[in-house]
Amino acid sequence: MKIIFLRQVVLIAIILLCIATITKANIKLPTIISDNMVLQQQTSAALWGWADAGEEVAVTPSWGNKALKTTADANGNWMVNLKTPKAGGPYTITLAGKNNIQINNVMLGEVWLCSGQSNMSFSLALQKETNWRKGVFNYEAEVAQADFPLIRMFSAQETVANEPQNDVKGDWKVCSPATAGKFSAVAYYFAKEISKELGVAVGIIHSSWGGTPAESWTKKEVLESDADLHIILDNYEKSIQDFPSAKSKYEIDIAKWKQDTIGMSAKGEKPKAAPAKPVDPVTNSKSPSKLYNAMIHPLVPYTFKGALWYQGESNATRAYQYRKLFPAMINSWRDEWKKDFPFYFVQIAPQYGQNPEIREAQLLTFLNTKKTGMAVITDAGDSLDIHPRNKEVVGHRLALWALAKDYKKKSLAYTGPFYKKMKIEGNKIRIYFNYTDGGLVAKDGALKEFTIAGADQKFAPAQAIIDGASILVWSDSVLSPTAVRFAWKNFPRPNLYNSANLPASPFRTDDWKGETEGKN
Repeated sequence: MKIIFLRQVVLIAIILLCIATITKANIKLPTIISDNMVLQQQTSAALWGWADAGEEVAVTPSWGNKALKTTADANGNWMVNLKTPKAGGPYTITLAGKNNIQINNVMLGEVWLCSGQSNMSFSLALQKETNWRKGVFNYEAEVAQADFPLIRMFSAQETVANEPQNDVKGDWKVCSPATAGKFSAVAYYFAKEISKELGVAVGIIHSSWGGTPAESWTKKEVLESDADLHIILDNYEKSIQDFPSAKSKYEIDIAKWKQDTIGMSAKGEKPKAAPAKPVDPVTNSKSPSKLYNAMIHPLVPYTFKGALWYQGESNATRAYQYRKLFPAMINSWRDEWKKDFPFYFVQIAPQYGQNPEIREAQLLTFLNTKKTGMAVITDAGDSLDIHPRNKEVVGHRLALWALAKDYKKKSLAYTGPFYKKMKIEGNKIRIYFNYTDGGLVAKDGALKEFTIAGADQKFAPAQAIIDGASILVWSDSVLSPTAVRFAWKNFPRPNLYNSANLPASPFRTDDWKGETEGKN
């Protein structure tokens, strides 16, 4: 009896071992390489995955009959670079090793990575489970008309990780009235315009999370390598050390609050707000590198044309630090993909809670970082809502940069005026601009939002007039001016444009110490 039992145990063990061996042997793919995906046209597109060490993997696209073969390395990793022809599809891609996989409904076209915080993740339609995803204006009609099978979007699931990950959950959705409502609105409008102008499929890799700072999306080694950025990691380590005591205090406070609430309710009094529960920094999406590890690293080395970014609100109180952090993040992403891809971002909208220094940090990033572009949206803000609903203008202005710079629409104006230089002329200052595109325009009356100061650094409201290709600024109360600022407040209402109806970026001519300098 014991012998029979032992034989059965051995047989079961052999069967389980065989199953485990078969499972391990199967070719596996990251979720981003899946049905409905878009591959970058006319390039060498990376496809990768996992298999047994030494296992041969053959990749055959239906646009060509020749299989591309490779062998998994000692760790089971494999990758091929698949040559892609011009835009078209749908195609299939077959992978063969110890198992076979077929990827269906693949399009070749233009691929863009879209990331940032809540204004990038802001959905096309109302999402009732949140109080801020209110949808774009007239979203019901927009979604009903969103029948664009050439547009596909992969949305990475929001998740954090302490170490770089190899995969992230998500899938490719074909744009239709049934799916578009949950698409990133900015990315949707961008893709819609690019697809219409070029007549090709557009794939959006969407990886964003509301309320997150740029350091969450930045590789740890980048923060470690710079003394000015290392303080972010120092603060993080301190928060880890402080968390146990904060948690203990919260437990005492919440117990007392519950007891007080019972008493107040019995007296008919309105209970006080509950104490805020501290968030474990180890699992907090706002902690450094957590989102890079979980939501950017798994996407490497998927081949795309360029990146779009809408973020900055969560770094506004540390805007001076952002001057270095933001370019460092951009360049580190380029290092990860081993490509100087174009990187276009949105200068955050005016809002009463957002200081002008964060918009300046973004402007400086554009001016000093190669192959970047900045969409100015000073005319699309909401004074009370950090999530302005007019996302169509945002997607459009990002698309202008791509169309002009990457798709060779050479006659297309793609940005409003940027400050170039100043010249003091007696009691006036003359301001010169780049990107005037046919001339400067004061929309709806006299120019607004200019201020001027002397050496005392006290700014006064200024008069300003367009004088040819420049602007003259002065104030009767400032007889010896040294500096001019434009739209330099949390919620300005500027009206300076170029003839292409694109707004000028806020700016200042001085470099006097700001409110956020030294804040970490």
